[in-house]
Amino acid sequence: MAQIESLTTPLFWQVSGQGPDLVLIHGWGMNGAVWQQTAEQLSKHFRVHVVDLPGFGHSHQHSFDSLEQLSQQVLASAPDKAIWLGWSLGGLVATQIALTQPQRVSHLITVASSPRFAASKPWRGIQPTVLDAFTTQLVDDFQLTIERFMALQAMGSPSARQDVKALKQAVLSRPAPNPEALLAGLALLADVDLRPSLTDITLPTLRLYGRLDGLVPIKVAEDTAQLMPSSQQFVFNASSHAPFMTELDAFCQQVVDFINP
Repeated sequence: MAQIESLTTPLFWQVSGQGPDLVLIHGWGMNGAVWQQTAEQLSKHFRVHVVDLPGFGHSHQHSFDSLEQLSQQVLASAPDKAIWLGWSLGGLVATQIALTQPQRVSHLITVASSPRFAASKPWRGIQPTVLDAFTTQLVDDFQLTIERFMALQAMGSPSARQDVKALKQAVLSRPAPNPEALLAGLALLADVDLRPSLTDITLPTLRLYGRLDGLVPIKVAEDTAQLMPSSQQFVFNASSHAPFMTELDAFCQQVVDFINP
């Protein structure tokens, strides 16, 4: 019964600004509060829609068990057509929507994301043993697991301490994610592979990366470019997995310039 309810009850959304519709999708273990500063800046140019994914933040009572179901829940209350920007796991969601509902997407932007997060030679990514360890740790202490993941996301960035603090403040400002959604999200990171479908995406696409990212190695940018030759990409030199925090102004400028060249 809970699963049926999760498909019919709207997720939590925040909307600000005026202009073309822009949807921001957060990553695993996080919630929409991570976009606070980004949304403030981008709302000067766009009508910004920030969602808490099912199982996270103010949508913590919802659940999902596949990328398709996750995407359907987001689409249910999303604008009819929008620019879709997804960070990390959110990039998978935005890409899935671009593949299955292209009429709902004017532009696609992925941030520190990958069509396949798990490493499988020669593809670079998160080692399966790391994902397995997170899954095991979640059962024992999901709060500690999320904190470790936040530290991993900022590792290598010159502003790592501030980035982790900002991520932690954002996550803790809303209800804790439910463990079922965390496990389901990890399963997506471990199993989903959108690489064979990327050539089907013909709409304008921008891929943004952090040079110091330990979760989505910079080699992924080169390899994805081979799969999406018509897409654009940009690498933030001082950022790891959260360039919208480490290099906020430059990040927002990249988005604005891409949409309004």
